[in-house]
Amino acid sequence: MDPSEVEFLAEKEMVKIIPNFSLDKIYLIGGDLGPFNPGLPVDVPVWLALNLKQRQKCRIVPPEWMDVEKLEEIRELERKEDAFTAVPSPYYMELTKLLLNHASDNIPKADEIRTLVKDIWDTRIAKLRCSADSFISQQEAHAQLDNLTLMEINTIRSFLLDSLNCMYKLRSNLLPGSNKGQFTDY
Repeated sequence: MDPSEVEFLAEKEMVKIIPNFSLDKIYLIGGDLGPFNPGLPVDVPVWLALNLKQRQKCRIVPPEWMDVEKLEEIRELERKEDAFTAVPSPYYMELTKLLLNHASDNIPKADEIRTLVKDIWDTRIAKLRCSADSFISQQEAHAQLDNLTLMEINTIRSFLLDSLNCMYKLRSNLLPGSNKGQFTDY
């Protein structure tokens, strides 16, 4: 899975909008949306919210967690804890990027939020690298990935797979009865 696929999944998350148009309920494969009445909040997927925003048909209400104070708490907790802490959304990085790139005028303190989310991301990726290093140096066979998001796993996936494949090849060469000195690619 590449980052664009993770972003595609993030676009299915629901967000609140305040439309400036009237429309009855719309029936989509993924579920019914609406009705849309001017000034009354309604939950829609991010992909629809961004589309309506680009056509100036709504104002996007930022998610509850997209608040400077809440993000500062999350950042501090993430820095204190050795383990990965729960994030406010499984797609926090992707949603922040999408909403700030396309609707920053609807989000108060957008620059501060962008910086805080980047700090949280950097802290989590640094922890992930340290965990991966420890995992490989201790020659572990499995790892627990609690509280990691798809994008974070996707970031370290290729490194871990290559490392584990190399470890497997090295271990299989040391086993009695193996073809010594010959690597076979699986």
